[in-house]
Amino acid sequence: MKIVLIGTGNVATVLGKKLLAAAHTILQVAGRNVATTEALSTTLKAIPCLHLSDLTKEADIYIVAVSDKSLEEVVSQLSLTDQLVVHTAGSMPMDILKNVSGRYGILYPYQSINKEVAPLPAITIFVDGSTLEIKQQLLSLAKTISARVGEANDEQRKQYHLCAILVNNFSNYFYAVAEQYCRQHQLDFRNLLPLIQETANRLEHFFPREVQTGPAIRNDSLTIQKHLDLLNDNPGLQELYRILSKSIQAFPWKG
Repeated sequence: MKIVLIGTGNVATVLGKKLLAAAHTILQVAGRNVATTEALSTTLKAIPCLHLSDLTKEADIYIVAVSDKSLEEVVSQLSLTDQLVVHTAGSMPMDILKNVSGRYGILYPYQSINKEVAPLPAITIFVDGSTLEIKQQLLSLAKTISARVGEANDEQRKQYHLCAILVNNFSNYFYAVAEQYCRQHQLDFRNLLPLIQETANRLEHFFPREVQTGPAIRNDSLTIQKHLDLLNDNPGLQELYRILSKSIQAFPWKG
């Protein structure tokens, strides 16, 4: 497909690279910052565009890959008549595009994306469309860059986004907390990496509820108290440990 990419951040960069690698053509990259727009355009073999009014009308699809907080502003400047336009946001409704074009949809990359990280990550992609035909077209496009593709409406994307916060953002926060604790006590955080990797690898074969371990699920109150005592000098983390241990004990693991 011939593609116009609107945005120059993490999602735009990684999606653009994946689309180019799948033999699609990026006609233009649109952005506000001259340096980043020109740099990404060079990478994607595209023409830089610094004003949305200068977008070509020759593309098959226009992908708006900007932050949620910028999406409404960008969309308000677009007028594409009958060209297919999609956005990539998980928590924003599809109909935000209805005044841009009569043909619109969603191409939502369900992954934590950082353009500085190589190689390109595997990405689950969810799509939706204003018509069944558009939905099918987006499914076909998504399958050229991802082995895991599905459909998700506005409500489902919000729910998936919430799940992403739980399994990715909250988990990474705990990695950061553990790393800080290691530094404070002259421990090497890198020794935790095999544990982190094994926990994630198990999910390829088991549901999380099948592989939970630790003192809380065993109701090992003696070990829990020892850990709480270790955290006497960190009351915030101590309380978090206490709350999470109680939550684990109350969770319906057999349900």
